[in-house]
Amino acid sequence: MLLLTRSPTAWHRLSHLKPPVLPGTLGGRALHLRSRFLSRQGPAETGRQGQPQGPGLRTRLLITALFGAGLGGAWLALRADKERLQQQKRIEALRQAAVGQGDFHLLDHKGQARCKADFRGQWVLMYFGFTHCPDICPDELEKLVQVVRQLEAEPGLPPVQPVFITVDPERDDVEAMARYVQDFHPRLLGLTGSTEQIAQATHSYRVYYSAGPKDEDQDYIVDHSITIYLLNPDGLFTDYYGRSRSAEQISDSVRRHMATFRSVLS
Repeated sequence: MLLLTRSPTAWHRLSHLKPPVLPGTLGGRALHLRSRFLSRQGPAETGRQGQPQGPGLRTRLLITALFGAGLGGAWLALRADKERLQQQKRIEALRQAAVGQGDFHLLDHKGQARCKADFRGQWVLMYFGFTHCPDICPDELEKLVQVVRQLEAEPGLPPVQPVFITVDPERDDVEAMARYVQDFHPRLLGLTGSTEQIAQATHSYRVYYSAGPKDEDQDYIVDHSITIYLLNPDGLFTDYYGRSRSAEQISDSVRRHMATFRSVLS
């Protein structure tokens, strides 16, 4: 009866009051369901604030990188072994061919007697040609000394002795060789000799050469093998390089031979 006597303003305020949320009501049911949902979540689902979840992304990437590096290292080692084996087979095949195993006795461009034993302990790049050659010999000698310069630029490598042996002893005497070699490299050694001595040296290295017919000026061309020979410090023929090989390719090959060289004389 007392409520009925309140003013309309009081009734208006009472109409805006919200009833409390009691268990069993809709609001209480929502709260109850949220509580059950959170109780089912594990540590990995609760804001990543629980216990460690195993290796993280950074750890997995590191393990993958280490595994890949191990495989790469193993592959490189197998490749190096394969190249070493192929190189050894090539050397053995060349030695069985008995190339460069004979001696020679010639004169250098200063008139001093030279034999194969004089180059013992040195790496040697050797080319056979003649001073009147119009283009091929100068090109090959320039390539040979380019290899020597490339290897000279690497302090850790032993020096390489460049050698030029004539196949035209009739015209290439000591003076002619001295004039010719000075245009290429200060250490290029020119070797000449008698017809018989040149024949002995070329036969030892399986070098073909043949003088062509003379023209009205008594000039002629000598046809010959175009090959650069590599001798190791034991004086043994180790490899050869044809005209198609570039200076960079020859330099790489010489480096590999230097890296794997083991003397058989010591």
